[in-house]
Amino acid sequence: MKKGLAESKVLILYLLNKLQDGIKSDNLYKIVSSANNMNYFYFQELLTDLIESNFVGSFTKDEDTIVKITSDGQNALSLTKSLLPGILKLKADTVFKEELANIAEQSSIITEYIPKDEKNYTVKCKIVEKNETIFEVATFAGSRDRAKQISDNWKNNANDLYPKIIDLLLNGDNNE
Repeated sequence: MKKGLAESKVLILYLLNKLQDGIKSDNLYKIVSSANNMNYFYFQELLTDLIESNFVGSFTKDEDTIVKITSDGQNALSLTKSLLPGILKLKADTVFKEELANIAEQSSIITEYIPKDEKNYTVKCKIVEKNETIFEVATFAGSRDRAKQISDNWKNNANDLYPKIIDLLLNGDNNE
């Protein structure tokens, strides 16, 4: 195994080892590429290899692929951690903290609109914490413009809307 290849695989294991609950593979790529300037296809190749070697587990949750280090991966990491240069470890740790904060913020409020046909859309609005959907609502939108308006409004105002919706669900409209 080439030194760069081994180092990159160890870096992936090193970062995954910091995450008990796993992480979406796309978010892991953001962290790895920020630390090691790796392109997406090379990353996917390494990740696939680590999954096939049973060092990384992969499962689907809410239509996302989540990756997580396995006990075999932890054992391999303990044997190969010395391959990571100190400067790369330091950079990975720094980037890890920054990117994880960004990812947590981004992934907590999610919206998507799905076309049923040219004029009918379904809009899904979610709040996700630690890879767990804690709130989800889907609604019909008569046009693409309305779907986008609902979607944008959720992205920008979910922190205000969510408590109001929960309050309405718990207490009804007491303003009658």
